[in-house]
Amino acid sequence: MTSNDDYVLEILQENDFVSAEEVEEARGTIVHDNMSVVDSLIQHEVLEQQQVLGILAEHFGMDLIDLVDFKLEPALRDMIPPAVARRYSVVPIHAEDGTVHIAISDPFDMDTVDALRHLLKFNVEPVVALREEIKIVLDHYYAGEEWMEEMVANMDDGAVDVSVSGADDMIQDSEAADADAPIIRLVSHIIVEAFRRRASDIHLEPLERRFRVRYRIDGVLHEVDSPPKRLQPAIISRVKIMAAMKISEKRVPQDGRIEVHVSGRQLDLRVSTVPSNHGEAVVMRILDKQNLALGLPSLGFLSDDQQTFEQLMGLADGIILVTGPTGSGKTTTLYACLNHINRPDRKIITVEDPVEYQLSGINQVHVRHDIGLTFAVALRSILRQAPNIVMIGEIRDLQTANIATEASLTGHLVFSTLHTNDAPSAVTRLLDIGVKPFLVASSLRAIMAQRLVRCVCEHCKEPYEATEQNLRVLGSAADQVSAMELVKGHGCDQCSLSGYYSRKGIFEIVVINDELQRMIYELAPYTEFRDRAREFGMRTLREDGLRKVASGMTTLEEVLRVTMGYDA
Repeated sequence: MTSNDDYVLEILQENDFVSAEEVEEARGTIVHDNMSVVDSLIQHEVLEQQQVLGILAEHFGMDLIDLVDFKLEPALRDMIPPAVARRYSVVPIHAEDGTVHIAISDPFDMDTVDALRHLLKFNVEPVVALREEIKIVLDHYYAGEEWMEEMVANMDDGAVDVSVSGADDMIQDSEAADADAPIIRLVSHIIVEAFRRRASDIHLEPLERRFRVRYRIDGVLHEVDSPPKRLQPAIISRVKIMAAMKISEKRVPQDGRIEVHVSGRQLDLRVSTVPSNHGEAVVMRILDKQNLALGLPSLGFLSDDQQTFEQLMGLADGIILVTGPTGSGKTTTLYACLNHINRPDRKIITVEDPVEYQLSGINQVHVRHDIGLTFAVALRSILRQAPNIVMIGEIRDLQTANIATEASLTGHLVFSTLHTNDAPSAVTRLLDIGVKPFLVASSLRAIMAQRLVRCVCEHCKEPYEATEQNLRVLGSAADQVSAMELVKGHGCDQCSLSGYYSRKGIFEIVVINDELQRMIYELAPYTEFRDRAREFGMRTLREDGLRKVASGMTTLEEVLRVTMGYDA
């Protein structure tokens, strides 16, 4: 605002925000030609930048807005090309009735507003925001799009056709490199950008008029820069080539695997394709071995639960079940357990579909249904290998469940997973599968249900108070929460404005004692079993989540999000 410095100073003095003496003193502290008197006043904390912008915005009849918690909707973002948004350092805020409200950092800059009206061909109304906040939003929502636009602009029609045939309908990278280098770079960019943003999954989704790319970050899907619809077949074909899939087969689902190196890190990508109305949908699950949390504290256990679980892992036999929906961290928990008890005097064998991470010193068997190597067949074979500990990726049917219970009753400690909503319902699930009640009662040692909650970002956390709506949802637990010192993240560069960084678990642990064994054998109703388990010390997922809220690990909203609809 150097060219308008005198005018700004006049407005500030008229509104009694600064005195003539402070202005003269600031003039004497200017250290270079590009610094204005207003900049000097801000640097010496006589004024605040937001205060100055607020006065100017009011003077020009504009609104001053806060972009700290701003979420830019994809449809709104698409109204301004990335190159234009970055060139003029503007962010679209709101659109209605043919008018787009744009955030700018300089209220005097009407040339930018006029240029945008000319370029975008619709009416533009400015609002004012801090330059630093605009930059953060641009970096988050437009990251990498200029590169993509430039690359796509240089492509011709021949450069996007990678549908070729060969042995087994697959081609090698060297054969596609010359004709399809832009597509190769584009797919590589999508993978690298996902890794940079800490994504666990990449979703490539063909829609009717566009090709959507989304990353799952800390369990939540975020739409990111999407390539043009015309590149959809080429991008999907490139991914299928990398995953050693049949590129000519588009009618049936396929699974594959890609190994890539990003910034010196080896990543395994599990690739799945499914035919949809508008093309093949692709999901790439990113497995980063260096990020695998193999310590119990890193999973989110508080000290008492960790002690309980360590005691359970020291048992000589029996079944320990980890339950929860897909994506709740069950496999990571099992790996952490195996790593904790992995010693030279113990033989550990796993049966998985697929083997997600290779663990040193552990024999891991990959289930292959195409050749008849099912969970049940693999389990029968590995029990002849005299293991001490067996990990079964998932109990899916009666045959697998029966072999697991038989193994546990013959001196093996068995770890496995089930898809159930809570810990007590795992008993009901095993009985529904067809396992005899006396086998369940005598083999089951413990059940742990879990969910993943996002952790508060340590770089931007601040105190806050629970809303009345949240307290109403909590019911009887509202008084407990009212006494807590709550924290949440307000959003920063480290957490990409989300306020959260990484995830940890909340747990519900049931230790099977003699009384609970009797109830299983007598087919006690689920509600009675659950109530009795609580009397013996079981904390529900929400109750454990509230302990994590009190410790500052996560927020009340996050715990309510993952436990909503669950009988807490």
